[in-house]
Amino acid sequence: MSGLVLDVRRGACGEVPLPGSKSFSIRALLLAAWAQGHTRLKGLLDSDDTAVMIESLKRLGVRIEREGPDCLVWGADGLLSFSGTEKEPVECFVGNSGLTVRTLLPAVVAALSAQEGSLVLRGVPRMHERPIGDLVDGLRALGAQIDYLEADGFPPLRVRSAALLPADELAVVASTSSQFLTGLLQMAPVLGRAWNRTVRVRAQGELISRPYVDLSVALLRRFGVTVSEVRAGCFELEAAPARSGLLSPGELAIEGDASSASYFLAAGLLGGGPIRVLGAGAKSLQGDVHFADALEQMGARIRWGDDFMESSAARVGAHGLPVVRGVDLDCNHIPDAAMTLVAVALYAQGHTRLRNIGSWRVKETDRIAAMATEARKLGAQVEEGDDFIVIHPPARMQTASIQTYDDHRVAMSFSLASFVHAGDLSAAATSGPAGRVVEIRDPACVNKTFPDYFDCLADVCAQAVPVIAIDGPTASGKGTVAALVAQRLGFHYLDSGALYRLLALSSLRSGVSAQDERQLADVAAGLEMAFEGGRVLLCGEDVTESIRAEDVGNRASELAVWPAVRRSLLRRQRDCARLPGLVADGRDMGSVVFPHARTRIFLTASAEARAERRHKQLIEKGFSANLANLLADLQARDARDASRALAPLKFVEGSGAVLLDTTSLSIEEAVQRVLGAFERSCPPHHFAPKGA
Repeated sequence: MSGLVLDVRRGACGEVPLPGSKSFSIRALLLAAWAQGHTRLKGLLDSDDTAVMIESLKRLGVRIEREGPDCLVWGADGLLSFSGTEKEPVECFVGNSGLTVRTLLPAVVAALSAQEGSLVLRGVPRMHERPIGDLVDGLRALGAQIDYLEADGFPPLRVRSAALLPADELAVVASTSSQFLTGLLQMAPVLGRAWNRTVRVRAQGELISRPYVDLSVALLRRFGVTVSEVRAGCFELEAAPARSGLLSPGELAIEGDASSASYFLAAGLLGGGPIRVLGAGAKSLQGDVHFADALEQMGARIRWGDDFMESSAARVGAHGLPVVRGVDLDCNHIPDAAMTLVAVALYAQGHTRLRNIGSWRVKETDRIAAMATEARKLGAQVEEGDDFIVIHPPARMQTASIQTYDDHRVAMSFSLASFVHAGDLSAAATSGPAGRVVEIRDPACVNKTFPDYFDCLADVCAQAVPVIAIDGPTASGKGTVAALVAQRLGFHYLDSGALYRLLALSSLRSGVSAQDERQLADVAAGLEMAFEGGRVLLCGEDVTESIRAEDVGNRASELAVWPAVRRSLLRRQRDCARLPGLVADGRDMGSVVFPHARTRIFLTASAEARAERRHKQLIEKGFSANLANLLADLQARDARDASRALAPLKFVEGSGAVLLDTTSLSIEEAVQRVLGAFERSCPPHHFAPKGA
C-alpha cells in the first residue's frame, strides 16, 4: 500500500470543475436502465462506484456504452434479459457501493416478480459488514425470496423469482440509511404498473439524510413519475405510461458532486481562496450544497451562483492565517460532506461538535472511529459517541501517516491537514515550509468517487503561488535561463527534466522494469527528492552527475510515455509550487503542469543555433562531437516532440504564452526578457527582484 506525502502549503485559489455526482449518477443509471427508451446521461461520474453499477446492469442484460464524458443507456422497460438459475445464479459484484446494492436489490426483486431468474449480490469484505436487514425485511413483507448467504442481516444475498403481493403501502425502516427508502421509491413505478394502482411508500420511524430522498424524488419525476408527499416521510407514486412505469427523459445532465465540492470549499477557507467549484450551486438537487452554510459559520465567505459555489476566508488573523471558528452543528442533512468539517476543525479557535452522525458508523468504514483515530495522530483531542464527535484542535499540528481504511472521504478530508497551521509558524519564517508532512496511505482509494482529486488539490494550491513556466526544445537554454531567473527573484527552481531522470535512476536502482507502468507510477509518487543550490538530491544523496548518465537518460525517455507516470509526476511537480514563488522549466510546464502560471514563456532558438551551443558545450567538456550529427539529432527530436500525442511541444498563438527566440540573444538578455514579462504580469507594486 503506497503513500502520498503532502508537505505544508500556504494558500489555495482557482476554479475546480467538479466530477459528476455519485449520488446522482448511480440513481440515474438504474432509472435509465429500467425505463422505456434510450437515455443519454451527460457528464456521468467515472469512478469505482459507477463502474460496479454499470457492470451489474450489463450482467442483467442492459446495454450501456460510454461516449467520452457521457453514457448511453438502452432502457429495458422493466424486462431483464439474463439467464440466472437457482443452481447457477447471475453474480453481481457491488464493491463497497452501498447505494448500488440498496437500489439494485429492490429493482431486481420487482423484475423477478414477473420473470424467472436468480441473482447473487456480493461485495468487498467491508460490504458484507454493512447492514441491509431493514431493507430485506421490507421486501420480504411483499413476498420477495431473498436469502442471506453468510450472516443474517448482511450481504451477500441471493434473490429468486417470486410473485409479489399487491400492497396498499410499501414500508421500510430508514433510520440506518435513507438509501433503503430510495430503493423502494425506485421500484415503486414498476410495481405500480404491474398492480395497476398508485403505490404508497413510507419510511417507518426516523428518516435520516432527508436531502438524499429529495434527490431520489426529483429524479423519479424526470423519468415521468408523479410523486407527492402525503405526509412527512410518506410518498404516493403514480407510474408513467410504460411497462416499467418509467419513461426516458432522452437526455439528463448529471450535476457536479456537491460532496466532493466540500473539500475545495474548505480549502478556500483554509488557504485563503477564493476557490470556485463549478457544477453545483444554488439550483442543485443535492443536499450537500448546504455544507457551504456550515462552512460559513466556521469563517468562510461564500458566494453562490446557479451552478457554482465560491469560498474564501472572511477574516485573516495572526501571521496572515484565516480565522476559523469552532461550531456545534446538527449534521443529519449533510452526512457525507460533514466529514470535511473534522479537518477544518483542526484549525479552529475553540472546539467543534458534530451531532447526528450515527450513519457514519455503517459507511465504507466506521467513520466516527476512523476520523477520531486519525485526528488524534495530528495532535487533536477527540471525544466520540454513538452519533457525535468533538474535536479540540491541537496547539501544534503533528506529522502523521493517515490510514484511510479504503475510504475515499477519509483520504480527501485529511489531505486538508496539509495547510499551514498556526502552530507550524515561527516569528522567523511565516511563509516557508513548516517541516511537518501529512502522509495519505493508499491514496488510490479516492478512485471510488474522485480519481483526479489529488491532482486538482495540487493545482489550486499551485495557483496561489507566483509561477514562471518556461518551456522549450532541447538545447534552447531554458534550464540555464530558468535557474538564473529563480536566483534573481529568490524563487524555488524546478528542473522537470531532472525529475524524470530521478525517476529513471530510482527505478534502475530498485530493479523496476521500464514496462511496468503501475509500479513506476508508485515509485514516482514516493520519490524523496530535492533541488538545493544547483544540486539534485535523491533520498538525501547528491545525484547531480548520476542522473546525466546515458543509461539514465535513455530510461527517462522510455518511462515518460506512460500516462500513469506522467500523472504521478504531474502532482509532484505542482507540489513544488511554494512561496515566495517558483520558476519551472520543461516541455509542458505552461501547457499542462501550470496552465494558470502567472507568466508562461516558450523559449526557443533555431536548430542551427542550438546545435552550435551543444557542440561548444561538449568540446569544452573534452568530448568529441560532430556538428552535422548534432543538428540532425536535434531536428529529429524536435519533430518527435511536436507530433507526440501527449502534450506536444510547440508554441500556440493566442495561448497566453510569450514566444522568446534566443537565437541572437545572450543568456543575460534572455534572463532580462523573462524578468520583464514577469513584471508585466504582476499586480502593481508586487514585483521585486531579490535584493531590490
